[in-house]
Amino acid sequence: MPDMKLFAGNATPELAQKIADRLYVRLGQATVGRFSDGEIAVEIKENVRGLDVFVIQSTCAPTNDNLMELIVMVDAMRRASAGRITAVIPYFGYSRQDRRVRSTRVPITAKVVADFLSSVGVDRVLTVDLHAEQIQGFFDVPVDNVFGSPILLEDMLSRDFDKPVIVSPDIGGVVRARAVAKLMDDCDLAIIDKRRPRANVSQVMNIIGEVSGRDCILVDDMIDTGGTLAKAAEALKEQGAKRVFAYATHPVFSGSAVANLKDSVLDEVVVTDTIPLHPDMAKLPIVRQLTMSGLLAEAIRRVSNEESISAMFR
Repeated sequence: MPDMKLFAGNATPELAQKIADRLYVRLGQATVGRFSDGEIAVEIKENVRGLDVFVIQSTCAPTNDNLMELIVMVDAMRRASAGRITAVIPYFGYSRQDRRVRSTRVPITAKVVADFLSSVGVDRVLTVDLHAEQIQGFFDVPVDNVFGSPILLEDMLSRDFDKPVIVSPDIGGVVRARAVAKLMDDCDLAIIDKRRPRANVSQVMNIIGEVSGRDCILVDDMIDTGGTLAKAAEALKEQGAKRVFAYATHPVFSGSAVANLKDSVLDEVVVTDTIPLHPDMAKLPIVRQLTMSGLLAEAIRRVSNEESISAMFR
């Protein structure tokens, strides 16, 4: 692929290198650092004129630093006359700020980020498991939202689960859980219905479905603090679940996530490398990380060769 070049920011260097290795190309040379006052300093060290350029950068924590790195890198590519610039954003930060709740004076920050990227010259966006698919409509350029489920599903199918049941951690995740259950030989589905009976009363978790004596597999797009996940696992165990596993694409793991998972009754937490694991989280024996590099490499190859992305998931 002589007309394609990959570049990486500082957010996900290991994932970027794995993607490059799978495509049998080297990462482009670029300096992405800081000036003495903390401003971002970027210099592209090789010719990109007329080339198909892919900039790989998750906008995970530190979110604003990584987002600005991506924006400045894209601007540098555009000013260096790159032919086409695709922003490869494995984890799209601010994706949970996708709407304005009625009667609140809040921004729709996901749209602001989309405007930022469009304004500096991004021609295309490639991302994984957007928290809200409508974010694709915030952009004026094509957005490829690839599914991380094939990577997670491949791991699930390789396991020897005992009477598995797929569990949605909330009502909003039912569509995702149902799709996974169908691909898991049409196994059973359970739903955790979280509700607060009245003000100042602790949240109650009602489990819809049969979980007693079975391996329960919680599926979600991301894990943040892990508090709700830990409570869900506890509720499942109280209902007689044999083992509880959690599968999620994005390991956000913010705040007290390490403590929450360490003290939980979860048997295993499986995530991908769209976000690097904090060293303390990586040390937890129940946490295991899969790589998204193969899926992203194939998606990049297809974009570069003008092939269908959706055909990957048929």
